[in-house]
Amino acid sequence: MSGLAINNLTVQYPNATLALDNLNLVLPEQSFCVVLGASGCGKSTLLNTIAGFVSATSGSVSFDSQTITKPGIDRAVVFQDHALFPWLNVAENISFAGKLAGIKPEDCEKNTQKILQWVGLDNIPNHSVWELSGGMQQRVGIARVLASKAKMLLLDEPFAALDAFMRESMQELLLTIWQESQRQILLISHDIEEALFLATDLVVMGNGKILHHYQPKFNEHWQQGHSTREIKSDSEFIVWRERLFNQIVACRA
Repeated sequence: MSGLAINNLTVQYPNATLALDNLNLVLPEQSFCVVLGASGCGKSTLLNTIAGFVSATSGSVSFDSQTITKPGIDRAVVFQDHALFPWLNVAENISFAGKLAGIKPEDCEKNTQKILQWVGLDNIPNHSVWELSGGMQQRVGIARVLASKAKMLLLDEPFAALDAFMRESMQELLLTIWQESQRQILLISHDIEEALFLATDLVVMGNGKILHHYQPKFNEHWQQGHSTREIKSDSEFIVWRERLFNQIVACRA
């Protein structure tokens, strides 16, 4: 099966902490899944297991019908900390992933130029990354995984440190990238509005379990030309937001 399949997944750490408790989830290819929940609910453990950084205690995770047991070039991760190489400039940071994936140098250069335009950094390819703002650094981080051969992008709260205005701009950028690249995305978030706005599949977690799996349509509204502010201030959006807020609060009680 194409896409992501999680079957009876349990992850228990050596200190006996049960991080994930018998999770089941199927996500079709090219879906945009946002995993939402309070701190400590197991979101990052789930992402790290899909990435291959954490091993399943029992159950399995597969992507495109291949069982995941270790990191692979079919999955790329963007962390909260962008983890850019300070000794490389913007273009070199982006092209590094392509070189690592074995893409020919000439193809890698063309690909880098295309991605620089995509993320709005084509006017600063030779800038050092330490010269950039936090939002622009995260653009470079996202651009770097786009330069790889990865079919799935895994993002662990990449906008958490950004101000509200930059965060919304990055959300719009991420939707554009998802539309145009036709890759599968899984994003970890604790921001309810962000989750509702972006997701084709919205997974709510609590205490290591999947509590709810929704398929909101606000992502489609944006694709149809509605503005972000129009969508987020709509009465239906607000009803969804409050419902999700109450679910997460109830889980923490």
